[in-house]
Amino acid sequence: MATLLHLDSAVFSEGSASREVTAAFVKSWREQHPGGRVVYRDLAADPLPHLNASAVTGGADDALRGELAAELADADAVLIGAPMYNFSIPSTLKAWLDQVIIVGHNAGPDGPVAGTPVTVVASRGGSYAPGTPREDFEFVQNYLEKVLTGMLGVEVDFIVPELTLAHSKPEMAELVPLADASRAKALTDAAEKAKALAARFAA
Repeated sequence: MATLLHLDSAVFSEGSASREVTAAFVKSWREQHPGGRVVYRDLAADPLPHLNASAVTGGADDALRGELAAELADADAVLIGAPMYNFSIPSTLKAWLDQVIIVGHNAGPDGPVAGTPVTVVASRGGSYAPGTPREDFEFVQNYLEKVLTGMLGVEVDFIVPELTLAHSKPEMAELVPLADASRAKALTDAAEKAKALAARFAA
């Protein structure tokens, strides 16, 4: 029985683009893999403490860090909702990363989670794609790709719903069609990627 670890970090539970897409992913996962298990953490509703000296010293023997590391190690696949806040990831998601990455325990190319497929839903209110004026302000995908592959050795794949503020910002009204197209693609990508992963573990 394959296990999916699902993390959401969007502040709002309603109207969140990242939550909508991660929910579509989980729905497809469950449909294609009904025997699978989903472990869920809502990092906004139930935030983790910031890393402190005691937790660093304790490493994997620290109760919370050990629990989180075991949860990650037990997962066959990971799904992360990572909306862009102030050009970067939510602090609650950073706290999870700081707690769960334990050098000498699960970090490194030969660690217990190396090769685990991780799907990140990196939603953002505008567009930071290559060639756009704010390309240099993109620190969500850049950071997560580096820390997840560089520290944990996992396989990272991104789904990027963008222009999510177009419907609420009058100055972005002309971008609504692009926003709708991006949302539709993200939902389709989520369903297809979840289906592919479910089939991979069912084989």
